Amino acid sequence: MSIEERDKDKERDELLPEDVWRGIATDEDEEEMTASLSVLLRKRSLRLLGSLMAPERGRLIWGTILVVLHSLAGLAIPVIVGWAITTIQAVLKHRGSTHQLFAIVGIFIVVELVESLTLGGFLDAIGRVGENVLFDLRTRVFDHFQRLSVAFYEKYTTGRIMSRLGNDIDAIAEFFLTGLIDLPWGVLSLVGITVILLVLDLPLALVTLSVYPVIFFFTRWFRNRSEVLYRRVREAVTLVYIQFTETLGGVRAVHAFRREPRNQEIFDDIDARYRDANMDTIRIQAIYGPGTGMLGEIVQFAVVLFGGYRILHHQMELGILVSFILFVRRLFQPVQELSQVYNIFQAAAAALEKLSGLLEEEPSVAEPAADVAVRRDPSTPWNGRITFDDVTFGYRDRNILEHLSLEIPAGQTVALVGPTGAGKSTTARLVARFYDPNTGTIAIDGVDLRKLPSDELRRAIVMVTQESFLFSGTVADNIAFGRPKATREEIVEAARVVGAAPFIEAMPEGFDTDIRKRGGRLSAGQRQLVALARAFLADPAVIIFDEATSSIDMPSERLIQDALELVLRERTAFIIAHRLATVEIADRVLVIDDGRVIEDGSPRELMASGGRWARLHQAWEESLA
Repeated sequence: MSIEERDKDKERDELLPEDVWRGIATDEDEEEMTASLSVLLRKRSLRLLGSLMAPERGRLIWGTILVVLHSLAGLAIPVIVGWAITTIQAVLKHRGSTHQLFAIVGIFIVVELVESLTLGGFLDAIGRVGENVLFDLRTRVFDHFQRLSVAFYEKYTTGRIMSRLGNDIDAIAEFFLTGLIDLPWGVLSLVGITVILLVLDLPLALVTLSVYPVIFFFTRWFRNRSEVLYRRVREAVTLVYIQFTETLGGVRAVHAFRREPRNQEIFDDIDARYRDANMDTIRIQAIYGPGTGMLGEIVQFAVVLFGGYRILHHQMELGILVSFILFVRRLFQPVQELSQVYNIFQAAAAALEKLSGLLEEEPSVAEPAADVAVRRDPSTPWNGRITFDDVTFGYRDRNILEHLSLEIPAGQTVALVGPTGAGKSTTARLVARFYDPNTGTIAIDGVDLRKLPSDELRRAIVMVTQESFLFSGTVADNIAFGRPKATREEIVEAARVVGAAPFIEAMPEGFDTDIRKRGGRLSAGQRQLVALARAFLADPAVIIFDEATSSIDMPSERLIQDALELVLRERTAFIIAHRLATVEIADRVLVIDDGRVIEDGSPRELMASGGRWARLHQAWEESLA
């Protein structure tokens, strides 16, 4: 390594240290692994590939027949040309008939037609196989992403998700739409040419095939080197995805804190690594491609010399030499094609490993088995009684809640208050079954939440979060997510109850106004109101508000409090809010600290006791003064 290269690497390590680079860019599946783990990964990948290819078995068999016929027809062309030259020589020496030439021309035309038609049929069959497999794979991955639990997305970055759906699917697509076409043709051509050369003339064939050991070791070097370099390319492009998506996802913070120069500096470094990794692959291709081409030219020259010598000594015919020359010209094309297919195969195999691992990722919140699943008749509503029985829960190596036992009667509105990190949101998310407790049970009307199928659970319990995520589409569409079969009147009524109807009706197209990506046409408070209307329309037995009024101004908050008192009547509700005005409508307050309930009672009772709630309330009132 030159001094300049060492200095360049040192500068990069200072900008983005190598351990950070590898930690972000490299998936767990791509790290160094034992031989036994490699075998397991291959088996996992083959299972996925087998399940994807099974419906296409008929087309694969038909495609195999066509490619064999195509290859045989292609291999026949040089033989026919040599045969024609030999026949012409015989006619010139008055030892043959011109009728033979016409027959050869007819055979040539038929073979060319077979070669063209079988190629077209093969491309169509394999193209359909590839597109169907990719359609199935994309559908499976998207569906699986939706079914995975919230905990999965806390460890799997958006950039890696986009890399799976983009980079990895593209790698598999390239194999099916390019590699799967070149692979059988290359193998059949290489084997067929070798056999035909040995049959046509053994001495000349031995001269031609003497280059095989050189090609073997040259190709082996290229394969081993390209495997390492293509791994670097995949690592680099993954990091590009991560940096790009995270920067754009936090673009408001980027602008607010003038982060653009630093982000650009980091991206320039990442992009340079990606460029350099690609340049390394281009360099070895620039060696391998011309190298095999040079070997082909040398072999052709040797064939002409040795073949000419044998013709001069009447040891072979000119037609056979011409056939040899044509075959040698074709011999190195499949070698180069197969080397490129190997690279495509490596990228597709790595992508298949990652996707197979993703598809075997089990949701941490699993669907109940059919024999234990509990369903209620839609006409029989849930009452909404929530019970915590000795619940302990921790995210990793630290428990957030320990041995929590609670009884929330049906129809009671409970406020969860306490300092940041005390376990309020965790408690609410356990009720929504975003997570399952490590020990203990949480039940609704005496039924363990783990026994409820997801559709039944969401019918009974709805959560409104801080994010208030809205989808592209109309206001009415976004409210209707709460109950897709709701009528227009029910949608409008839900908006009216939460106080969203006035601003919606004032929009250009009212409830049919397109609110654009993530509700970008609405203010933060308006997005919260639409999300609340969505939850109310769902008509659950239990509603959870996790800081759901945090982005709403105080006049709007007062309106919502009045609406909540109507909507929450005869429903169980959990309210998490730092703005204690929202909490005052609660029947019961649970003060949580360090995962434990330290105070429990009505707002009036806790104010009179002078405990933690009273002090929090007093501090809040002083902040308003």
